[in-house]
Order: sequence, then C-alpha cells, then structure tokens
Amino acid sequence: MTDELKKMQALADAGQLPSVAIVGRPNVGKSTLMNRIVGRRVAIVEEKPGVTRDRKEVVADWRGRFFTLMDTGGFLATTEALDAKVSDQSMQAMEEADVVIFVVDATAGIMSEDANVADIVRRRTKPTFLVANKVDHEVHKGQIWELMSLGIGEPLPVSAMHGTGVADLLDELINVFPESAEFDTPEEVITDPDKAYLSISIVGRPNVGKSTLFNRLVGEDRAVVHDMPGTTRDSVDTVVQTEMGEVRFVDTAGMRRKAKIDEDTEYYSMVRALNSIDKSDIALLVIDSTVGITHQDQRLAERVDAGGCPIVLVLNKWELLDPEARKNIDTAVERKLHFIGNSPILKMSALTGRGVHKLLPVLAETVGDYHRRVPTRQVNAAIRAAQQATPAPGGARVLYATQVAIDPPTFTLFANRTLPPTYMRYLERTLRETFDLGGVPIKMRVRKRSE
Repeated sequence: MTDELKKMQALADAGQLPSVAIVGRPNVGKSTLMNRIVGRRVAIVEEKPGVTRDRKEVVADWRGRFFTLMDTGGFLATTEALDAKVSDQSMQAMEEADVVIFVVDATAGIMSEDANVADIVRRRTKPTFLVANKVDHEVHKGQIWELMSLGIGEPLPVSAMHGTGVADLLDELINVFPESAEFDTPEEVITDPDKAYLSISIVGRPNVGKSTLFNRLVGEDRAVVHDMPGTTRDSVDTVVQTEMGEVRFVDTAGMRRKAKIDEDTEYYSMVRALNSIDKSDIALLVIDSTVGITHQDQRLAERVDAGGCPIVLVLNKWELLDPEARKNIDTAVERKLHFIGNSPILKMSALTGRGVHKLLPVLAETVGDYHRRVPTRQVNAAIRAAQQATPAPGGARVLYATQVAIDPPTFTLFANRTLPPTYMRYLERTLRETFDLGGVPIKMRVRKRSE
C-alpha cells in the first residue's frame, strides 16, 4: 500500500471518501470486478456461488480520485437463514453507498434473481450503473441489450476477467461522485493505518463464535453469523473508537487442519487469516468451551505464539457449561496450552455479551506489556540476581544484557559461552516475573563474548 493510499484509507475509515457498492446475484463476477478495479487480489474468487459472504471494503482510485469500494455477497433468493443474512449485508452496503454498480452476467441473460435485485435498485435516488459482465468477445455485445428491460438504464459492457471496458466504467463512475474539496490530510488524520491502529485479530476453528464476538465488539452486524462452519471466507476488519483509542478488530476465517481443507476457497481463507495474525498486535484465540481444547486449537495457538503475537484466550459459550465441565476445561487449558504461559484467559458468552466487558481492560494491559521497555540497568540487575540464585551449568555466564526491541520485548544476552535451553527458559521466566510482562511473548538472543 502506497503512502497516498494509506492516507486515503484513513479518510475512508472516517467516512470522508465517496463509497461504491458492487451488488448483484451470486457468481456474476462481483469479486473479480473488485480485484480488477483495485489492481490486486483482495477478494477471494472462485467459479461457484456463495464464495463471498461478508462485506469487503477497500480503498481504490482512478485518475486521482479515491473512493471506498464495497464487495458484497450477493442477493440470494432463498429462505435459508444464512442466505438471508448475506442478502441483508448487500442491502446495507447498497443503502450506505453513494454509487451502486449492479452487475449482471451478460452470457446468462436475465434471471429471476437479477430482476429481484433490479426492483430494489430502482428505488434508489442515487446513481446506479448497470454493468454487463463477461462480455469477453464481440459476439457477446449483442446480448447486452436484453438487460435494458431491467429498467436501470443502458448497460455498460465489461470483462472483469480480462479488464475490457473497466476503464470506461471507472470514467463514468468518478463523474457522478458527490462534489467535494480536495482531500488534504489534516494533522490529526492517520497516514499509516497498519501502524497507527491497535490491530486485534479474532482467530479460531470454524464455528466457535468468532463472528458473533466480532459483531459484539464492533457494535453492528458486520460479519455474517450462522451455525454453519466456514461462514466467514475472508478477513473483515472494522475500526472502533474505544477507551483505549481507535482499535481495529479483524474477523478471520476459521482455520482447519490442512488435511480437511478440500476447497481452493478454504485454502486462500486460511492464508489470509494467517496473514492477518502476522500483522496483528494481539490475537484473540476463541475456543468453544462446549467442545474443549482440540488438537487444532493447540496447533493454532502454537502458530500464533511462534509469530510473536500476544494471545488472549477466550473461552466462549461458557454459560452452557455446568460446574464439572468448567473444572474440566480449566484443567485442559493448563495441560494442553501450557506453552502460552501466563496469557490472559477470559470466560464469556459472545452471544449474550456476558463477560465481554472484561475484554478491553485485559487488552489494554496486554498492549502495555507488549510495548514495555525496561532500562538496561534493571535488566542487568535482574539477570545478575538470577545467576547468583542459580548459576548456569558448565561455567556459562551472562556478562551483559539489554533490551533491543519492543513488540514483543526482545532481549540480547552477551555470554561467555552457549547457554543451555533450560537455563534460557529460567532467565526468560525471571525477566517475565521481575518486570510483570504477563503473557506476551519474550524473545531472547545470545551472543558469545570473550571475558
């Protein structure tokens, strides 16, 4: 992301950019068109309906005009609960947008779902563009005039796959944007959202309540929630004003073992979820208390911990457990997730909101530990006391120690010889307890130095 695009992303977060929603029935090429407009693959694309379920927003630009582009899951003409929620997301995006791009598959002709969407779109008073997608050859252009019967206006032929006609669409698009002054960046506007916002990823296996918790935290139904595993296919993020300042919450796709990933869509979902974790300041690892700690929970915790990201463990659906079951899961956490050390553990119900109020104070404390910088004098005093209490085997000794980085706290130890792993763990525990570093990861490096 360029510096200019980062600046515009901050303006988009503040609602100061024109917004454009891409709508239509499933599998007409909405996500492909979004990827074509922004020039990179930001939405998961696969040739089958229902791949996009949550609303996806990115900043795009054309000829120096920046705007927020919203990809939607499509309007679904079924009575299924999940389909209804996906359609509601599309409706909400359309109501919020300054401009709507209504996409129809020109090669398939008008289908009943297209007509239903057209009925909704015609009620709008703001600009709408009818886009005839998949016009990949000249022979297809003759098919687009059938779309005039939708009552939206003259269709614009494009091929989102090959890029044909997209430039003409964008020229028309920016001409109808609301009049506004040039977007100069005031001093208070954040120019690098990735660094300026506290970023918190919500991770876990499918169907453990991640999206429900995400919606509870951001205060609106932003992610589609349903009891079908794998509902969230992409990472969805929202910046929320809290007592801690502006916090970016990221809802990620549920991650399963690779052996169980039998679709390309799920594979890319997993890749993006892992990418979100790597960019996060904190990961909320959500576990279904009614199921217990699974092997996949352990593997996921190991992956997050190895990346140096602090973990806050969320035991969701706690209200469904009886006293005996609660005791059993406490034991399971100690036994199966011992490697995450003193990470905070929160017991809550994302569905009812019980216990969720405890989350922000814990996050604030964890962030403080993550950014903690300890004076070199105090580091050396702690290491010296630890060595006096328990000397290292074989005459090994730390001669000097200093903290060289934060996020997470990273220490370099200058020693006269190699320190055994068990002694390194002892020194790490000493630093953690002495400086009250909680459950954040600590990195320690040893450099040999002659006396």
